[in-house]
Amino acid sequence: MDTGLLKELRIDGAHREDHGGGGPPKWVWGLGAALAVLALAGGAAWWYWAGNKPVPVQTATVRANGQGASADTVLQATGYVTARRMATVSAQMTGTLTEVLIDEGFKVKKGQVLARLDDTGLKAGLAAAEAQIRTAEANLGQVRAQLAQAQADERRQVELNASGMTTRQSREQAATAVKTVSAQLEASQRQVEAAQAQARQAKVNFDYATVRAPFDGVVTARAAQVGEIISPLSAGGGFTRTGVGTIVDMDSLEVNVDVNEAYIAQVKPDMPCEAVLDAYPDWKIPAHVVAVIPSADRGKATVKVRVALEKKDERLVPDMGVRVSFLAAKPRTEAKPVPGVLLPPEALVQRDGGDAVFVAQDDRAEQRAVKLGADVGKFKLVTSGLKAGETVVLSPPTELKQGSNIVKKD
Repeated sequence: MDTGLLKELRIDGAHREDHGGGGPPKWVWGLGAALAVLALAGGAAWWYWAGNKPVPVQTATVRANGQGASADTVLQATGYVTARRMATVSAQMTGTLTEVLIDEGFKVKKGQVLARLDDTGLKAGLAAAEAQIRTAEANLGQVRAQLAQAQADERRQVELNASGMTTRQSREQAATAVKTVSAQLEASQRQVEAAQAQARQAKVNFDYATVRAPFDGVVTARAAQVGEIISPLSAGGGFTRTGVGTIVDMDSLEVNVDVNEAYIAQVKPDMPCEAVLDAYPDWKIPAHVVAVIPSADRGKATVKVRVALEKKDERLVPDMGVRVSFLAAKPRTEAKPVPGVLLPPEALVQRDGGDAVFVAQDDRAEQRAVKLGADVGKFKLVTSGLKAGETVVLSPPTELKQGSNIVKKD
């Protein structure tokens, strides 16, 4: 064996690494420490991010109250704006539409043309009826001429018979001819009257091809298009329209509310009321009870009450939600608005034993205590803690806290 080669392979003790009694090298310990630091840093970052993850929220901007205090309210009830006079306008005959002259939102006057049907056949029928009148009248003229001739012949026979120049039989024949032609004249007159009646009916049928407004109102729905078939009766299958559109008399708008039967005894005809539309909570409409409908809904345990609105304008729309306050007395003067802002009820939460809201400040939520007044329609009246124009969070999620990051939903 080459001893020189073995000497070259031997490890010098000066170059040996101190393993501390056979443990892992120092660089392993250093690597472990670095990994531990990274793990702690990552966990802290994850904890911070999870704790500050933006909460998606819906928001609304509050506005100042524009209503004043009313007279003492006996009770409140909710309902809808309804029209006492509303009609789905249709033709009185089946036909194909050639013109539709209305659309949603159009104001119409009584008698105004809304649509026209194909009147080709009706026009021909009217022309034929008018021609029949002319024929009957011409025949009547001929019979009148015949009667005049027969009467002249009869007078001549009477004169001749008086002078003994004709026979009695000739005179009787002349008288009979007058009676016969008179009967023909009466029949001809009846024929003229019948032809005139047929012409009038043809004119009525012709007019049926024109659809007119039955009263002044506003078009709330257009139900048919040019080329469609309409009929006063539904043919089924969806191939035939029963109306051209719907017209509402806006002057007939009123409110129908459901009053709990336990409180219906407090409601009387002509009782003063105030109505507040859900869409316009700062508009108080003076009203009064028209009638208590003598029928109860046993499923809801309510009685329907009709309420007349004493002031109306274009803001009123059928089927709007409304809250009616039944008053002990009619307010004598216009009340001043109660200071405060109108808050959607879904924005109100209970925090720290009191009423609170979350106000959206840029991308953070600020919890704020508020004080409430009397309800205004469907809104809560906030008298302290909130300003008009501020943005509040609707239906705040349970994880929302003071200072939470938020992101507004679209």
